[in-house]
Amino acid sequence: MRGVGATALIALAVLAGPASAELTRSQTFFAGKLREDAKTSPRIKELLREGGYVDRSVAFRDLNGDKKSDAIVRVQSGGASGAVAVYVFSTAGAKALRVVFRSESLVRASTEVSEGVLTYRNARYAAGDELCCPAQIVETKLKWVKQELRFRVDERRTLTPAPTPTPTP
Repeated sequence: MRGVGATALIALAVLAGPASAELTRSQTFFAGKLREDAKTSPRIKELLREGGYVDRSVAFRDLNGDKKSDAIVRVQSGGASGAVAVYVFSTAGAKALRVVFRSESLVRASTEVSEGVLTYRNARYAAGDELCCPAQIVETKLKWVKQELRFRVDERRTLTPAPTPTPTP
């Protein structure tokens, strides 16, 4: 009887689904900005309406040397694809906050800022790859071009992750 009770509790938990967390003010604000932006892709706008969301960990760093924080925003798919878009919002050269960088076709992306340089990584899968183990990871470093008031790709390289060890029986 004990096994039946545990199975029933597990089934109930699965059917109930995850508890929905309240969005932070930053998440709500940046999701609204992305939906309003004419240059945000229709795919991302649709995703934000139907289960995708702005990542809770919006990062604020000075990426362009103007002594003001810029916002690094990732959009999460809400599923196995993880972060599918990266944006940088800034007021550099403008009176209002605007998107100065966007990459909207990513899979399981991550971001990192070191010494004012934004690096983002994107999984690139080959046929037959497991979700855990993409064949490649593309790493892109961005550089602020003051004269153009935008980011440019400074460096892009393809990394081949170490193979996952096969368990021995």
